[in-house]
Amino acid sequence: MNTALSIAGSDCSGGAGIQADLKTMTMHGVYAMSVITALTAQNTMGVRAVMEVTPEFLQEQLNAVFDDIPPQAVKIGMVSSAALIRVIAQTLRERKQSHVVVDPVMVATSGSKLLADEAVETLQKELFPLAEVVTPNIPEAQVLSGIAIQTKQDMERAARMISRDFGCAVLLKGGHRVEEASDVLVQKGECTWFVGERIANPNTHGTGCTLSSAIAANLAKGQDLVHAVRCAKEYLTDALAAMLDLGQGSGPLNHAFGLTKKA
Repeated sequence: MNTALSIAGSDCSGGAGIQADLKTMTMHGVYAMSVITALTAQNTMGVRAVMEVTPEFLQEQLNAVFDDIPPQAVKIGMVSSAALIRVIAQTLRERKQSHVVVDPVMVATSGSKLLADEAVETLQKELFPLAEVVTPNIPEAQVLSGIAIQTKQDMERAARMISRDFGCAVLLKGGHRVEEASDVLVQKGECTWFVGERIANPNTHGTGCTLSSAIAANLAKGQDLVHAVRCAKEYLTDALAAMLDLGQGSGPLNHAFGLTKKA
């Protein structure tokens, strides 16, 4: 069975982070594992508290996974401090890990800040060069590229800049653009657009986590990056289209939309 690992924060409400990643990877038919970078007290209305693990405990978790069930792909989500980022990067280098997907989680859907300012540079320097693909949304790409993004041309320009500067493919997600939900992948200088259907669903908690973990699961199964992204985007669209409505804020997706109840 193919294996995939999520390195991210926990979401006790189940819609984002580790919980979303495990659901997504499982629905893609891979064996999902997790290394937790932080506990969060959050729900659909926002993040109430964050408690980081220590670098030492993070290393123990990583060693426990890699020593026993090595992952074929790794997704990295919320890592809020430079010290934790360095532990992850060193482990991935030592283990010669391929198929690394980095979702540079900076702000939660609710608007809560999840990445310390001083950790952004470490993220770029340590993890981006190890990534097969980095998956920023428009606000994150604006921080990473330093340019304002308002048009498709801006998206391509920002994605090219990030890809060139850090030596990785970049999937810039267009969900924050009002008129459509198309994403652009820049890989080795080539642009591929994925035209997306905008679903009229206000419940978008965990969409970034879901997309990046779906990409990692598809890479673990041996798909090339373009196919992995296309299939992941289709899965995300279907999860949104299922119109799950839970919670009082921006609710979670229905990750298990494909399951049918047997009589």
